[in-house]
Amino acid sequence: MLTPEQVQFYKDNGYIALSNILSDSEIAHLCAVTDDFLERSRSVTKSDDVFDLEEGHTAEHPRLRRIKRPIKQHPAYERILHHPGLLAVLQQLMGPAIRHYGLKLNLKPGGGGEPVEWHQDWAYYPHTNDDLCVLGIMLDDVTPENGPLLVVPGSHKGPVLDHHQDGMFVGAVTDPAAEAMYPKAVPLLGKVGDITIHHTRTLHGSAANTSPGYRRILFLTLRAADAWPLTEMPESLETFNEMMLVGKTPASPRLESVQVRLPLPRPVDWLARRDSIFEKQRDLRNSPFARPEKTRLGAAAD
Repeated sequence: MLTPEQVQFYKDNGYIALSNILSDSEIAHLCAVTDDFLERSRSVTKSDDVFDLEEGHTAEHPRLRRIKRPIKQHPAYERILHHPGLLAVLQQLMGPAIRHYGLKLNLKPGGGGEPVEWHQDWAYYPHTNDDLCVLGIMLDDVTPENGPLLVVPGSHKGPVLDHHQDGMFVGAVTDPAAEAMYPKAVPLLGKVGDITIHHTRTLHGSAANTSPGYRRILFLTLRAADAWPLTEMPESLETFNEMMLVGKTPASPRLESVQVRLPLPRPVDWLARRDSIFEKQRDLRNSPFARPEKTRLGAAAD
């Protein structure tokens, strides 16, 4: 359980880092399952329904950057959604009833694994209220060199930044107002099994992995049960309610006065890109991560 001080830190800063929630055996199993997918990717030559591959991927030197829809790929990933320790923490931050929004497993290969451009998750999936968060489980030690998650403290209380370029949603921040925010970012470092949680409106990204090894993080997207999507509602109410993890299923959404920028219009091939944030962001010009003098990422990681 979180202390009142930890809860307040999350409310003030829009993120929190935690340890000792998952057992060593639970983490070891998740790592072993993920290792197996990495080995299986050696037999794949291009991205498919399971594997999202970086350019240069080979059987000898696999460059797997994401396992798509992990909840559908192995029961270990689905089970972690129902972990009582994680749910207890989430209930302290978002209330007694919680629904999931899916899982993502980002594997950032060593030797230059791609950055994830600055963005707010809220830009991708606005809801009727912003009681949403993303919980990350480290499956490798996360260091300054291997592309840690970078978050801007307090940015969840600020504006919803523009993620459009030439009038088209590109899934990455293009708003000039963000330029002054990047140098304030802090890296979320930790050991295997450590956990981070960031608010859906917290500005974040991650630089390239310059270490020799992988940096793997399993991300769980969670929401208060009364937060209903403004775009891409599930095909039926029954399907939506199957995403309930704990608490009483609400009969209607809770509406809050929260700024929204709809993630529209989108490229015509958006659905083909939907399981890869790297593909979603590929149209961005002038990446801040290519301008270290602007973002001061090295200073942030120190």
